[in-house]
Amino acid sequence: MTMEGDTRAGRRPMAGPAAQLTALLTCAMAFSMLQLFLLGALGPRLVDELGISPTMLGLTTTIGFGTAAVLSPSGGRLVDLIGPRRSLVLLLVVSSAALALIGAAPGAGLLLGAVALGGLPQALANPATNKAVLAAVPPDRRGAVTGMKQSGVQLGAFAAGLPLAALAGGVGWRGAVWTAAGTALLTGLWAWRALPADPPAPPAPGGRPSLVPRGPIAWLVVFSLFLGCGIASVNTYLALFGTRELGLGPTAAGALVAVLGVAGIVGRVGWSRAARPGRAEWLPGLLAVGAVGAALLLAAAPTVGLLAWVAAAAVGIFAVSGNAVSMVLVLQRAAPGRAGQDSALVAAGFFTGFAAGPPLFGLLAETGRYGTGWLLVAAEFVAASAVALLWASRDRAHRAPTRAKAAA
Repeated sequence: MTMEGDTRAGRRPMAGPAAQLTALLTCAMAFSMLQLFLLGALGPRLVDELGISPTMLGLTTTIGFGTAAVLSPSGGRLVDLIGPRRSLVLLLVVSSAALALIGAAPGAGLLLGAVALGGLPQALANPATNKAVLAAVPPDRRGAVTGMKQSGVQLGAFAAGLPLAALAGGVGWRGAVWTAAGTALLTGLWAWRALPADPPAPPAPGGRPSLVPRGPIAWLVVFSLFLGCGIASVNTYLALFGTRELGLGPTAAGALVAVLGVAGIVGRVGWSRAARPGRAEWLPGLLAVGAVGAALLLAAAPTVGLLAWVAAAAVGIFAVSGNAVSMVLVLQRAAPGRAGQDSALVAAGFFTGFAAGPPLFGLLAETGRYGTGWLLVAAEFVAASAVALLWASRDRAHRAPTRAKAAA
């Protein structure tokens, strides 16, 4: 079975089975951020073996996502220039190299350099996979495919939190990271063989491309920034919180990250399928409200340990799913010819939040104030929900006259 898409403006659908394309895009999203999930899941081992502090652990996330935020606008333009096949192969090869360097790191210096290198795959991931979806997937199926491929990020969280963390218990954390590096390289070979050659690059447009988000994209950038602050703090410190405040062993603490990952997969697929025009505009704000409740459950977890597991699942179902729905909205609202750049701008907002959140949380974790840290995360999710609900309300008011005129 082949997938038929929009072939206008020089685009042609990617050949091959629909399931293979979806699986490949899902894997690409997983590897684009796997290194940072691994650093979170293996955080207790890294803190002990490499002698890094909790603040330094948070700095790895800042370096990785800060680099991704800076590179994202250029990454969108690069994807438009070289095409999705080359972009996805580049993403996977660089991911493999970054993971291999993390596994070889003797201390904080090389570790931070490897994480910075891993910012490039993150910058390429959303533009490259979104461009592939637009080229290959019929409009009525784009929400479902987008949700599935965005769930790849949480597939990476699951892989880091359960199988790779368990493998680290047997062969050491370095062996687990090198296993991930080899798998990323094999996936890059799969992408090169499975995807059709990229079409010739389109002529460069006149003038300089605008890097200033406008309209709904601007609102989604701000929403993604606050959402990213909260999610990144959970990703980075959940396992360490489990070992230091809840008395869990390293493997059990990594399983908390795996629970978040599984819930995120389910949430991203389900909510993205539900994100149809007229309903999708309200989902980011409502999901962020649910994320506030998840953060408050984490704050209460030292009193009732079971709440940590419920909270991890709730973060995946609500907070993590909000990012997938925002990408569905990008595909629905992007200006003609700007899907790649608009995807990159929204991703840049998300990555900026990922860079800013963990250092703030790390200062609190350094002194054992995890409860205050989770309240900070709750405040970040409150800000995200306020931005999203305000935009949805203004958007409904703005579009109402147009709908009334069309009905008349």
